[in-house]
Amino acid sequence: MAGSDPARLLPFRPVDRMLLGYLAVVSVIALVRLEVRPRAGWVLAANALTAVLVYLLRDPRQGRWGRLIRAIYPIVLLPALYGALDLLNGLELRTWDPLVRSWEEALFGAQVSRIWWQTAPSAFWSTLLHAAYFGYYIIIPLPLIWFLGTGRTAAGERVVAMIVATFLICYVIFLLFPVAGPYYEFPRPTGPFVDNWAARLVYGTLAQGSSYGAAFPSSHVAATIVAAIGAGLGSRRLGLALALPTLLLTVGVVYCQMHYAVDALAGVVLAVAVAWAVARWLPAPQNAARAEA
Repeated sequence: MAGSDPARLLPFRPVDRMLLGYLAVVSVIALVRLEVRPRAGWVLAANALTAVLVYLLRDPRQGRWGRLIRAIYPIVLLPALYGALDLLNGLELRTWDPLVRSWEEALFGAQVSRIWWQTAPSAFWSTLLHAAYFGYYIIIPLPLIWFLGTGRTAAGERVVAMIVATFLICYVIFLLFPVAGPYYEFPRPTGPFVDNWAARLVYGTLAQGSSYGAAFPSSHVAATIVAAIGAGLGSRRLGLALALPTLLLTVGVVYCQMHYAVDALAGVVLAVAVAWAVARWLPAPQNAARAEA
């Protein structure tokens, strides 16, 4: 059968093309920075291996587990791509925080993330919004798991394309326009405000894997909103279920002093733009009318 002919590889999907394009761009950045950041060589090696993985996953003989890996690998790769940012940026890089803080002052009249929790401290809201912030790690993979579990492959591929496009755009901006954000620039909240399980969970997680210079736009906000939109396009119930956690996270990144308000606003704009573009690029499948109510 033609479908089992190993010489006829599966076509590159949109998400595969996105990843290959990103790897090419980042490899150029790594080559430019290699002399001053020798660890960029590791990024070049990892990018080459990742490109080989993308190519190999086009084998039509991959079987059930291979198909599963092909479906989920773009999401699984994202933490590694995020971690590579530190190898290319480093803690000594120049950041654009003064410029972003000037935008904050112009738009809001104050450094919102710095003064909000101080002027309106609340143990309840701190716990809830820190928990919502951590909910990001659940919301991002949830739509893909849902759609794969219900056999809605096209909806799953579309939401993965939205999420991956959002992250990759953010990562390129982080490399070319690094912003540390209030998590690094301001003294961190102390006392009863962070004396709760949710805040401790968030700070413990960030201590294990936060890349410097990755604040603008807020990828937490952008990716969470785009995941919720993508979920809603395939399942109204799932989209509605994610709406409130997404709203709380968007507010929480500012109230908990993780991002400037400008970061969050830019994340909202980016998410809407990416969701619109990908929805036009990957329109709903013919059986969309049977999407879950």
